[in-house]
Amino acid sequence: MAVGTLASRVTGFLRTAMLVAALGTGALADAYNTANTVPFIVYDLLLGGVLTAVVVPLIVRARERDPAYGDRYEQRLFTLAVLGLAVITVVAVLLGPVFISIYGGAMEGDQRDLAVLFARLFAVQIFFLGVSAFSGAILNTRKRFGAPMWAPVLNNIVICGTAGAFLLVSTGTVTPGSITGTEVTLLAGGTIGGMALQTLALWPSLRGSGFRWRPRLDFRKGELGQMGRMAVWTLSYVVITQIGFAVTTSLGNAAGVLGRKEHLGDVGYTPYFNAYQLFQLPYAIIGVSVITALLPRMSEHAAANRMTEVRDDFSSGLRLCSVIILPAAALMATLADEITTVLFAHGQTTASNAQVIANVLEMFSIALVPFAAYQLMLRVFYAMQDTRTPAFVSVAVVLTNIATAFTAYKILPTDKIIVGIAAGFALAQTVGAFVGWAILRRRLGGMDGRRIALTYLKLAVALWPLIGFAYAIHLVVDSALGEGLLSGLATLAVASAGGGILYLLFAKLLRVSEVQTMITTISSRIPGR
Repeated sequence: MAVGTLASRVTGFLRTAMLVAALGTGALADAYNTANTVPFIVYDLLLGGVLTAVVVPLIVRARERDPAYGDRYEQRLFTLAVLGLAVITVVAVLLGPVFISIYGGAMEGDQRDLAVLFARLFAVQIFFLGVSAFSGAILNTRKRFGAPMWAPVLNNIVICGTAGAFLLVSTGTVTPGSITGTEVTLLAGGTIGGMALQTLALWPSLRGSGFRWRPRLDFRKGELGQMGRMAVWTLSYVVITQIGFAVTTSLGNAAGVLGRKEHLGDVGYTPYFNAYQLFQLPYAIIGVSVITALLPRMSEHAAANRMTEVRDDFSSGLRLCSVIILPAAALMATLADEITTVLFAHGQTTASNAQVIANVLEMFSIALVPFAAYQLMLRVFYAMQDTRTPAFVSVAVVLTNIATAFTAYKILPTDKIIVGIAAGFALAQTVGAFVGWAILRRRLGGMDGRRIALTYLKLAVALWPLIGFAYAIHLVVDSALGEGLLSGLATLAVASAGGGILYLLFAKLLRVSEVQTMITTISSRIPGR
């Protein structure tokens, strides 16, 4: 799973870099990225959380009770999802202007018109996104985790090709007012086509797992009620979190409009969006892989009321995630300038634009550890079929995020607003992790806190040689070669490799067992080992 996710995220980086080169980080990119975020928002609001929190545990329990019944139940849920997604997609197309009014902030004129058009077109992705996610959930319950991790690679390749074609057909700086119908068609067709291909790519694996879709809606008495009771709280959680996202997105777009009026450059939503894609990489590679594998197992243990084993699942998952996430956060904070320069300072994006993304990324790096811990805690609640508690916890998280975002917008200089919004995200994730820990500690009779704290302490000690080495390489290469693509590549290669070796060496000296587990797991996958 981690290898598949790594391939997905690496090609995702290439996709993001290509889009930034093609669209820049200004008004055109803000319109495209805001509109392309809408399908994912709508999907999360109406179905995404239900898949994670409700469908997987319900299918696991139904199949444990009776395999034949579990298969029929799976068919009914899939049919319901397909019909629901078709209706949701049509409604989202009609509501395109409303979504842009909510998330577009101060967009006006040609930028708003283009964003609305993109929002209507991109809404078609909701159907493919939902079917893809539901298919992945079914595969997960059947302990087949690889295909859902690899399928996004195809999507990324299509988008990379789309961005490359856009660079070839466009001339000069393209703005919302100068973009042609051909260019709009190219962007929309490539974006939607990539998601459709990602969905179709899962069907061979579904068939290989024994799943055959036969449409049926003959739900038994009580089945929809059980799902509905769980889904209500899950949807409440998603609505609450999306309120926070709507506020931060709107404020980010508003900061971008202010920045252009004040001639400060591109300091709006797109730098935040691109930094967030980078920030999620370590969590996606290891965190999502660990969580995806743990959720069915935790659901089985919770169903049997073996809470000690649920606690052990959480502890081992968190400690294993931290082996990768802690050094990744350290490298992000230390080498943010080089990372964004290498990835984004091309085409329509200048070095100063890349520096804005770097400033946001540095702030996001603080959020990486609490974010991963908070996400894993949510899965513990879901495994216990408790979707109500995460909804209440999210209130504290979102209020913190909104309060800090508004504060940043009001008191910070325009070019620092987006950095302040990222700081609010980091603070909010920390609040969520602390609140979730306190609640689960009572529910599980402890959290294995001593072993987790000892692992974190050892890893923190092992990090300092990595940080010192990476920062020294940053200074030496910067003074010798200056800033730029070649110096950035050299710094990233030497600092990451050398710092990583030092980190592993000190972690082994400190006898961090999770590091040895990770090394053994990876080495066992190498051909010939």
